[in-house]
Amino acid sequence: MNLFFFLLFAIIAVVCAVSVVAQRHPISSALSLIGVMGSLAVLYLLLGAEFIATAQIIVYAGAVMVLFIFVIMLLNAGAEDRGGKRSLLASALGVPAIVALLGVLCYFVQRWFPNAGTVQFDAWRGGSAQAFGYALFTDYLLPFEVTSVLILIAIIGAIVLARKELD
Repeated sequence: MNLFFFLLFAIIAVVCAVSVVAQRHPISSALSLIGVMGSLAVLYLLLGAEFIATAQIIVYAGAVMVLFIFVIMLLNAGAEDRGGKRSLLASALGVPAIVALLGVLCYFVQRWFPNAGTVQFDAWRGGSAQAFGYALFTDYLLPFEVTSVLILIAIIGAIVLARKELD
């Protein structure tokens, strides 16, 4: 049953990712990206990483995508103009070249990692908020604090730049 849901949401993620690139309008592309983020959150849930799945929904599918859509609307970006002639060679060889590249990549991964094993669904139990918080404030305290200071510097810089524009 887990394999069925994994394949279903993996296919949804790939289709939405292709839609991100194929869409002509930026808002449609951003909405497709929300589909990718949501399906990735379900994949994290299937692997047992509940906290990462929740953070994926709240931070990426929520806050970051709202910012993306806000910037797209602020810039008043319209649909992409695909004027010009498409290359017949690129159209004829594009899909077979991608399939060949994926085949070569799969071959080398199988050759270099023959005993890699398979993914065990719901086997990892380190994805809880308690385990994440403990690791964040013990083993990764210094990188966490450095990131906090960098974000603070970026906020102060944005305020200074915005203040100069008002004057």
